[in-house]
Amino acid sequence: MSEPSEPRVGVIIVAGGAGQRLGHGIPKAQVHVAGRSILHRAVQGVLDAGIAAEICVVVPAGDTALRATITGMTPDVPVRVVDGGAARPDSVAAGLAALSPGTALVLVHDAARALTPPEVFRRVVAALRSGAEAVIPVIPVVDTIKTVDDGLVIATPARDTLRAVQTPQGFNLATLRRAHQAQGAAVTDDATLMERLGIPVQVVEGADAAFKVTTAQDLQLAEILAQTMKDKA
Repeated sequence: MSEPSEPRVGVIIVAGGAGQRLGHGIPKAQVHVAGRSILHRAVQGVLDAGIAAEICVVVPAGDTALRATITGMTPDVPVRVVDGGAARPDSVAAGLAALSPGTALVLVHDAARALTPPEVFRRVVAALRSGAEAVIPVIPVVDTIKTVDDGLVIATPARDTLRAVQTPQGFNLATLRRAHQAQGAAVTDDATLMERLGIPVQVVEGADAAFKVTTAQDLQLAEILAQTMKDKA
């Protein structure tokens, strides 16, 4: 008797950031890090992880440069590009709608986390295949965090209970689709939608290299890390 096959994994890469804080005057995913665009590096990171049966890249409507980036790659899994929406949840929903029938698990990944190591993707998928419905990679918070209201500190959460959340975030596809259909106010990540449905969200170890490129300083750090990774290759 043949062994049951592993659940099929689709990966949605959200590449809709305007990149205003980077100061390059172009969408963030078009900006280059050590000779390759942020989007190119994000897609390659997924391919290097070897976990995806298909990849769906969500880009701003009308952005031909990002579409050309994908066209210029030669991935060994199907990669399709779809137009995003006005807000992040709309863009993720567009990616969900584009996934092929038969896909059971989905990872949602921000292109801006372009240097995310392959092992982070693999940890998320492993947790999903072990039965979790929602999985997020996290790293410890090193700064003291204050809750502030009207210019005054009202609370200091215990730092050892706090985690900074990264992507890719992994989900049972059917459950995430249901969460998007039931969403109310806009959220900054998909795990929050699952929490609102009362679905436990499991955490796995993230990575320092999976930081989000947002500012010019982040871009400088990404350049250094990308060069270091290239030297080790």
